[in-house]
Amino acid sequence: MSDFILRKEFPCACGRVHKCAVNDLVTGSGAISRLPALVKQYGSSRPFLLADADTWQAAGMTAARLLTDSGIPFSSYVFPAGHVKPDETTAGAALMHFDPACDVVISIGSGVLNDTGKLLASRTGLPYFIVATASSMDGFASATSSMECGGVKVSLNTKCPEVIIGDTDVLKGAPARMLSAGIGDMIAKYVSICEWRISHVITGEYYCPVVADMVRQALRKCVRNADGLMKREPEAVEAVFEGLVLGGAAMSYAGLSRPASGVEHYFSHIWDMRALEFGTPSDYHGIQCATATRVAVSLYAQLRRIRPDREKALAYAASFARAAHDAELRRLLGRSAEPLIGLEDKEKKYDPARHASRLEVILARWDEITAVMDEELPALDELDALLDRLCIPRDPAALGLGDDLNAVFRATGDIRDKYVLSRLCRDLGVLEEMEIG
Repeated sequence: MSDFILRKEFPCACGRVHKCAVNDLVTGSGAISRLPALVKQYGSSRPFLLADADTWQAAGMTAARLLTDSGIPFSSYVFPAGHVKPDETTAGAALMHFDPACDVVISIGSGVLNDTGKLLASRTGLPYFIVATASSMDGFASATSSMECGGVKVSLNTKCPEVIIGDTDVLKGAPARMLSAGIGDMIAKYVSICEWRISHVITGEYYCPVVADMVRQALRKCVRNADGLMKREPEAVEAVFEGLVLGGAAMSYAGLSRPASGVEHYFSHIWDMRALEFGTPSDYHGIQCATATRVAVSLYAQLRRIRPDREKALAYAASFARAAHDAELRRLLGRSAEPLIGLEDKEKKYDPARHASRLEVILARWDEITAVMDEELPALDELDALLDRLCIPRDPAALGLGDDLNAVFRATGDIRDKYVLSRLCRDLGVLEEMEIG
């Protein structure tokens, strides 16, 4: 895995030169002890440590002690317990508490802390290290931050870390649900790679087989180690962590989020947006994505049995009522629907001429499209068995996310201008026929 991640940049048959900024990936027992040497290696003299109350206990105090023992002064900010959310408030607090005398940003944590640290390092122009405290997500090596801005989930271009430290002595102590969330985020790659390929066929979107295969390798590595992860076996914890890092590196290599997210992530985004707007339940991102992957695979199984009908699809597109569509988004998402509604004025996803053009490709290449589904997606019984072993519910209702599932599915096509399952179903005129459950 390190060979992939630390290649820095390489020309590819896809026509691009792939780049990833990670210079050092340090994993294994006691990996955090390398922190002072790495700080010195980068010519830094005063790190800024960013943590929350839990991650400070898990690894922050150790990092502080190691730096102190090595004669390296540092500044730090520890978010109060329960106050770290991926939003403007958190980003602003990090920036306001940042010590301008510092010359490297080091996040102690995962998830929100990593995204916030990448954002802070990007805005200050400093090197960035992440000391992971949980194998809970796949964004360690990506150059983006998933944040909430104005009530909408956005992916911001920020900074890829130069150094990633995953100490298995720390990682194996993470809460079991965070371990499940991490591998759940990887399970989503079944759908993301499938949809990336389908979009390439239908819309001509850029696709790289080399990057896609990197993600498949990372996914297989994580799935092979699923049982050991839940038993907190060090070798499995390290393997899953490296798989998650590679999944994030693939996003950096591709220069977009396609290798890592598809319709299943958009389910999760909408659930998060509803939680912000209405106080409805939400769960760890990776848990939501894994459960939504099960929903997506089930829907793809239904779609696999459909034969496209040109007249039906054209009639459905002609009947599209923008006002009713926007009203449904407002009902589902409240104020956070407005940015999505505004996007359509720019993207014109529902333009009849564009739909007709996509439909002709779908009709001509349907067998190729369904072959991609067969090649990339797991059988439902295999996926169910895996989710059961990871203690991840198959049904969104078990997470308190069962309300308005059909409306949520329809809205996934409006999150961004990305061709995903809901848009394929809309192009075929079968969106309302798909059954979730």
